[in-house]
Amino acid sequence: MHAERAASRLVKRIMDVACATLSLLLFAPVMLLVALLLLVMNGRPVVFAQSRPGLHGQLFTLRKFRTMSSRLAGDGMPLPDEDRLTRFGRLLRMTSIDELPTLWNVLIGDMSLVGPRPLLVEYLPLYSKEQARRHEVRPGITGWAQVNGRNAISWDQKFAYDVWYVDHWSLALDLRILAMTVVNVVCARGISQEGQATAERFRGSAP
Repeated sequence: MHAERAASRLVKRIMDVACATLSLLLFAPVMLLVALLLLVMNGRPVVFAQSRPGLHGQLFTLRKFRTMSSRLAGDGMPLPDEDRLTRFGRLLRMTSIDELPTLWNVLIGDMSLVGPRPLLVEYLPLYSKEQARRHEVRPGITGWAQVNGRNAISWDQKFAYDVWYVDHWSLALDLRILAMTVVNVVCARGISQEGQATAERFRGSAP
């Protein structure tokens, strides 16, 4: 059983590398165009880079196209997300084009195509023991929580879906999630939580 599981994970990794390589080559013209447009409209940097916890909570640098401006409030603090999210950035998020640079993270092994989404480092001490199990697998560009509500569901629901994925992972489930992701992107489902530009910040679960 252990050998079968290890073989499946090797196949998953091979699929990740093959799909990420092919996608980066295929979407290279789109990425170049988006980078140029962001440079003209918002200036540098065109790629947003931030440390995120990955497998076993190890930190890596996540890369996405920048969808928010660097506008600050009068006190020098960043404005709320809804005030910094640009019109072009909203379009990039709606189409998930902002995620294309993340394929590099998949290629080098920081992430997988499918897995729990990598969240903010500041959330690490806020997880319950059960919620922290989401880090038992590589984070993904898409995942079980993303195809079951994405940002439109509560944090407790997201983490429940993440842990369910950890316990029920299979290659067949990954393929199902990828297919569902295509449908969700085309239909622009669950992009933001009601009343939020994306989703409210996680502040820990109620005991």
